[in-house]
Amino acid sequence: MIILLYMNETTHDVKRYNRTKLVVSLIGGVISFLLTIGLLASGYTVTIEQLSYSFSSNVYVTLIIFSAIFGIISGIVSFPFSFYSGFILEHRYKLSNQTFVQWMWESVKGMLIAVPLFIPLALIFYFFLLTFMVHWWLPVAITLFIVSIGLSRIAPIVILPLFYKLTPLEDSPLKEKILSLTASTSMYVEGIYSFNLSKTTKKANAAFTGIGKSKRILLGDTLIENFSEDEIETVFAHELGHYSHGHIWKGIVVGTVSIFVGLYLTSLAYSASLLWFGFTSISQIAALPLLTVWLSVYSIVTSPFGNILSRKHEFEADRYAVEQTKNKTAFVSTMNKLGEMNLADRTPHPLVEFLFYSHPSIEKRIQTVEQIV
Repeated sequence: MIILLYMNETTHDVKRYNRTKLVVSLIGGVISFLLTIGLLASGYTVTIEQLSYSFSSNVYVTLIIFSAIFGIISGIVSFPFSFYSGFILEHRYKLSNQTFVQWMWESVKGMLIAVPLFIPLALIFYFFLLTFMVHWWLPVAITLFIVSIGLSRIAPIVILPLFYKLTPLEDSPLKEKILSLTASTSMYVEGIYSFNLSKTTKKANAAFTGIGKSKRILLGDTLIENFSEDEIETVFAHELGHYSHGHIWKGIVVGTVSIFVGLYLTSLAYSASLLWFGFTSISQIAALPLLTVWLSVYSIVTSPFGNILSRKHEFEADRYAVEQTKNKTAFVSTMNKLGEMNLADRTPHPLVEFLFYSHPSIEKRIQTVEQIV
C-alpha cells in the first residue's frame, strides 16, 4: 500500500511538473504575441522608430537600434516566464544544478552568441526588402538555407564548446560497442564525446550533431554515470538510426521547404495586413514586428505537422536500435530510466502529445518496441 501511494504521488508530481511547464510556456507565448500586436496597434512601434531615427539617419543603423529597443521590451516581458520555467520550477523538482548566477550567465552567453548572428542577418534581410520589395522572401529564404547549413556544420566545433566541455570518450568496452555499431554503416564520425551536462541539470541526454566532417556523437555525463553499457549502446544505436534512415537530410529538406513556403505566405499576409495598423510601406521599420506576428502564426499552424514527422522518425530510430543491438530489455530499461530522470510524462493527453511533443511518449515507445519480433 505504501509503495502504491508513493508511485501515485510520484506520477502526480510528474504530471504537475509537465503541465506547469506547458502552461507557463503557453501563457508566455500568448503574452509576447499580444504584446507585439499591442505595440503595433497602439502606434508605439512608430514611436520606437522615431526614437531610433533620433540616434542616426542611416536606415540600417536605425533598424539595429529599433531591433535592440524592441528586443529589450520583449525580453523584459518574457523574462518572468523563462525564469520561472527554467530556474524556479527546475529547482522545485530538484532537476537543476545551477545557481541563479550560473543560470543567468548561460542566458547571457546565449545572447552574446545570438546578437552577432542576428545583426548581419537583419541587415541582409532589410537590404533584400528594400531591393526586391514584395519578392524579398525568396533571397531571404535562400540566405537562411545557406546559413542554417553553415551553422549545422560549425555548431559542434565552435558554438557547443562555449556551453559545455567536450571530452573524447576513452578507450573502453563501451567505445568498442559504439564503434562496432558504426562500422555496420557508411557513417564517418569525427569523434565520440562526453559532455558535462551535469553542470546544468540532473537530466540525461545524448545527441547526434553536425553534418559532413563535423559529425559528432555526444553523450551526457549524467547518461554515462547512471546507465549501463548496454543501455548507453541502445541510446547510441537510436541516434545512429537517425543517420541510417536519412533523418538528418530529410529534416533539412523539410525545413528548407518550410522556410520557403513560410516566408512566401508570410510576405503575402504581411503586405495584406499593413493597412490594418496604418502602415503604407512594407519597408517601414515600425511595421516589421508585424512580420514576426505572421511568422508566429505560421509556426503555430505547422509545428504539429512537423511533430508528426519527428515522432515517426523517433519510432524508426527506436526500431533500428532494437534490431541492431538485439537487446529489447536494455531499450525498455533505458526508456524507463530516461522517463524517471527527466520527469517525462509517460502518458500525456493525446491532444497535448499531438500538438507539442516532438518525441512519442515513453509508454508508446515501449509498447511499439515490445511488438518487434
